[in-house]
Amino acid sequence: MIFEPYSIKQVTFPNRILRSSVGGRTAGYDGVVGSTWKNFEKRFADGGVGGIISTTFNVNRFRKSPLEYPPISEDIYVAPLRKAIAEIKSTGCRYIIQLGDPGYAAQVSLFPEPQDSHSSSDGFDLIYGYTDRRTAMSEEDIWQAVRDFGDAAERVQATGADGVEVTASKGYLIHQFLNPGFNRRRDAWGGSVERRFRFLDEVVREVRGRVGPDYLFGIRLAAEDYNWLPINLRLPFVFPPRHYFQGNRLKETLAYGRRLKVLGVDYLNIDSGFGFIHPRVTPGPFPVEEARIFYDTARHLGRKASWRAALLHALPIPVSRSLLGVGWKYQEAINLDYAAVFRQEVGLPVIANGGFQRRETIEGALRDGKCDLVAMARALIANPDLVRTFEAGGNEPEVPCTFCNRCAARTASSPLGCYEPARFPSSAAMQEQILAWNRGDD
Repeated sequence: MIFEPYSIKQVTFPNRILRSSVGGRTAGYDGVVGSTWKNFEKRFADGGVGGIISTTFNVNRFRKSPLEYPPISEDIYVAPLRKAIAEIKSTGCRYIIQLGDPGYAAQVSLFPEPQDSHSSSDGFDLIYGYTDRRTAMSEEDIWQAVRDFGDAAERVQATGADGVEVTASKGYLIHQFLNPGFNRRRDAWGGSVERRFRFLDEVVREVRGRVGPDYLFGIRLAAEDYNWLPINLRLPFVFPPRHYFQGNRLKETLAYGRRLKVLGVDYLNIDSGFGFIHPRVTPGPFPVEEARIFYDTARHLGRKASWRAALLHALPIPVSRSLLGVGWKYQEAINLDYAAVFRQEVGLPVIANGGFQRRETIEGALRDGKCDLVAMARALIANPDLVRTFEAGGNEPEVPCTFCNRCAARTASSPLGCYEPARFPSSAAMQEQILAWNRGDD
């Protein structure tokens, strides 16, 4: 099953394994991509994946977080992307650009920026974002955000990418409107399930109207929000308590999925959990040491960011690991059952995301009809030739990914690569691998 081609609309993937969306500081400080970005992405294509879903390209030109991530918020980014994507696609690999706006979940900035606090409603969140509080967007802000997605989708099409994906997951802005624990508005953009969905509805209509009916268009959607994970301090406490602790449940998100099908979305990319990193998005242990590094990069941007970094350094690592590690564990194919429900109930092609590495698990998921494609990132960062291993008959790599989440926690602060010491004979060997991932052309 893995090596059977699969088509959605006019796009045919040569096999069923995709590189999932994963961030990395591989562009210039102005966001323009060059050979380093191209070579990083192309390594997965050379490794045999059927398609790549890009890092989340920011659609808002003011929220440039993290630095050196590629945005697509202005026309200057199109031509360099077109050149790089053409070379990536020359391998036979398909390329999809994922669009998003982090809203208040913007991770870092050069200087404190008031627009990095924008969200569906006012509030406080200790773990995600660097601003002291999140602030409700005005009607004008919301409509501008809708236009930002439409403008970005047109640019995606101009790059020659095979399709566009909008993230309504990961705790990003659209997710902040969908989630009842965060969206406490009492206007046309919040309150009921229908009004919370309105922002995504308008974004989908705008994007589809810009790219036309034949262009591949998918949505990354969280099946359930798991607001109680990871351990966090969020204010205000909201009623009913299930909105605060759970957020959306499967009943609500299936309704979203059905609406998305009617609106002309072509596929769903299913995960779960609100925020990044999150135990349901990147199953495995909580990376305490790497979290310290990341929070240090933002501690100068506000009082909350400073207190957060100081607190994490004040707690001994075993205490931090015990406290903050609640709910963090590895579970293979963690969102596969959710993907199966969406595939059956909604009737769109479905990508399953989270915790894949073994061929037998992927083959079983495809054979049993639980999903149509499988996406992974950490396992491919550890072993970029994993698909070639499967082609040769192997079930898993010789030195498998441990799902330690060190790479996920370093995406905003360090060159992307594998940071698991147990996988390398020495620190020098680990460093060489990291740098090899991030080299430009000679």
